Amino acid sequence: MTPLRQHAVLRRVKDITLSATLSLALLNGAALLQSCGSSNSDETGERTETSFKQGVRTYITETAPGNFKITDEVQTGPDKAGAIVSYFDGHRDTLSVEAAKKLVETDKSTSTYLNNPNAYQAQHHSGLANVLLWGSLGYMLGRSNSPQYRDDQRRYGSGVYANSGLYQRSTQVGDNIRTSRVTRTVRPSGGRSGFFGGRSRSFSG
Repeated sequence: MTPLRQHAVLRRVKDITLSATLSLALLNGAALLQSCGSSNSDETGERTETSFKQGVRTYITETAPGNFKITDEVQTGPDKAGAIVSYFDGHRDTLSVEAAKKLVETDKSTSTYLNNPNAYQAQHHSGLANVLLWGSLGYMLGRSNSPQYRDDQRRYGSGVYANSGLYQRSTQVGDNIRTSRVTRTVRPSGGRSGFFGGRSRSFSG
């Protein structure tokens, strides 16, 4: 091979290598831009926040091992809401709304109701999570207030109270909690909505 022809071949190889390198760089840049775009798109999703203007403090007594009853309910501010539980062995515990909500969401029977109400009936019992869910506090723990589930409150709720008189009295407390519910739709400030990104809409009831 002559020196001139060898030089031409080497130059050709260099051109191919440079072209491949540029192509890879362009592809990587496109992938990076696509990734950033997906991240920004995720940030534009709205989220829903729920709060209550009224709260309830629920008093619960373990009348036998594993069997709980609501013995009183007192309407209060949302910052003082929660449950006070007196256990069969004599000790007492106070549950915040957050702690009660976590219990209801992790207990097998009550989590079944929250995720699939139609599959709940066979798992209903008088354990602590069920009593929390079906008392007035249940609205603050995620129990639905949709009309199609109102019958569930009558079916399961009456049995978690110590007596029928207390259940009737607490019905009004539960209604007050339910109607004080406020739902806010919040848009992230980092979304594509720009200056108005942090605005929210509120709905009561």
